[in-house]
Amino acid sequence: MGNLIKVLTRDIDNNSGNFFLDFENAQPTEAEKQQWEQVNEVLMEAQGILQDLQSYSGAGEAIRQAIQQPNDERVQETAWAAVVPLVNKLKKFYEFSVKLEGTLHGLLGFLTSAHCSPTQHLEQEQALARQFAEILHFTLRFDELKMTNPAIQNDFSYYRRTLSRMRINNMTEEENEVNNELANRMSLFYANATPMLKTLSDATTKFVSEMKGCIKVLRDQPPNRVEGLLNALRYTTKHLHDETTSKQIKNMLQV
Repeated sequence: MGNLIKVLTRDIDNNSGNFFLDFENAQPTEAEKQQWEQVNEVLMEAQGILQDLQSYSGAGEAIRQAIQQPNDERVQETAWAAVVPLVNKLKKFYEFSVKLEGTLHGLLGFLTSAHCSPTQHLEQEQALARQFAEILHFTLRFDELKMTNPAIQNDFSYYRRTLSRMRINNMTEEENEVNNELANRMSLFYANATPMLKTLSDATTKFVSEMKGCIKVLRDQPPNRVEGLLNALRYTTKHLHDETTSKQIKNMLQV
């Protein structure tokens, strides 16, 4: 959470935080509109994600019966039939997290662009700032619902165990919407207590790392080809010498 906020508020302390965010009445300006519409589409989908997660009841009873009667093929088939659609729903949640990561990347790029300071961005682009807050609200709500529903982990664990048995017995898994490779990726996501917050935190770290990477690529080029661009970064970047600017970025841009 700290990484997310720091990206947007690195100069607010120096400006005493004297600005007003009117989240209730914020409307996108013409400059914001395209970015706002892209984010809004994802936020609309987020509401359905929360509704589906809130109504997630799990297949606990069917799984218990399958564990207690491992040799009853009918009971095993019943449990599998109950778990598969639930895991497909978990797949939808996971895929949405990937989409949200990309959306946050674009939003951070807009809200931290160099044409003005983070404080000015928050003042002048309040509709996007509100969407950033809505993404955080969704994230916290998603993780709250996930943490309080043990059926998610139980269902997914049973699915993976059954999938492993199918592979050992040379049974095909091609017809399953969630194959072993995808299940492994989903497992890493759901293993976190707060998976959606980790996704956004990782997205923010990646966003900052890409900025460092761009500078490194320039530094690795012949000086006569890129010195002009590096000088532009050195002498026109407003917050290069701020205490809150990464030491790595400062070192990269040293003459």
